[in-house]
Amino acid sequence: MPAPSLFVSHRITPPGEYTFQIEGPAVDKSGNLYVVNFHSAGTIGKVAPGASHSTLFATLHHDRIGSGIRFDHQGRMYIADFNKNNVLVIAPGQTDAEVFFHSDDFNQPNDLAIAADGTLYASDPDFPGHKGQIWKITRNADGAAHGEVMSPNRQMRQTNGLDLSPDGTTLYVDESDTKQIWAYRIDGNNLTAPAQPLARFDHFELDGLRTDVTGRIFVARPGAGEVTIVNPDGSVARRVTTLGREPTNLTFGGTDGRTVFVTQKDGKFIEAFLTDQPGREFAPHGP
Repeated sequence: MPAPSLFVSHRITPPGEYTFQIEGPAVDKSGNLYVVNFHSAGTIGKVAPGASHSTLFATLHHDRIGSGIRFDHQGRMYIADFNKNNVLVIAPGQTDAEVFFHSDDFNQPNDLAIAADGTLYASDPDFPGHKGQIWKITRNADGAAHGEVMSPNRQMRQTNGLDLSPDGTTLYVDESDTKQIWAYRIDGNNLTAPAQPLARFDHFELDGLRTDVTGRIFVARPGAGEVTIVNPDGSVARRVTTLGREPTNLTFGGTDGRTVFVTQKDGKFIEAFLTDQPGREFAPHGP
């Protein structure tokens, strides 16, 4: 049997399993894929390795609606709850979500990134105001969360997808409205941007974003019908055509971390393609 072709997307789940808010793909250590808003808002669906259908994993309750998901070393699942201004957590082996961090100063937590030490970064766009911010959230020794807005050296716009460089020193953040990707150097609670964005696009907004072990940036582009792969220097390495026109987010998974799962608003399904390098979070130093 021939090996699957690289960078050719195929559908994983049936159309219509998820709502138009399909988002937040993340893979646990066992290879299970989790995606928010399965059949109805405020749920999380689960796709077992090799499966072609989702099953209900969790219901968030209390009008909580998830977007981004990430896992830490201990197997805890963190969910950005944009509707109630929370970052939720589900402990390993459990399905009930608890509030890990809440702030009334959130605009609406959108997506998450996680560092090797468990530090969470949350994008927090103000879509009507065409601005945004980034939160840094850490776990104290007693298990409680501490969160604060990071200080950038420029006015951020609609912060959306985000992820770290393989060495953990750079935070890549895309902005939906400016169609730009910025590379911020992390210095404690400060974010230092260069004079110009790392990459910019003329058309179509930017959404979810992930990095691989080589530092390439994979960004979902709703409307463009593609995942664009950007080199660390900002040049475009490749464009991967998706089956639907509205890819919202993506994550790496599979047995070797080289399968890219894409959430597709156009058709409300999950698709996937094989790439040539594993995702950052599958590297030995990653979460």
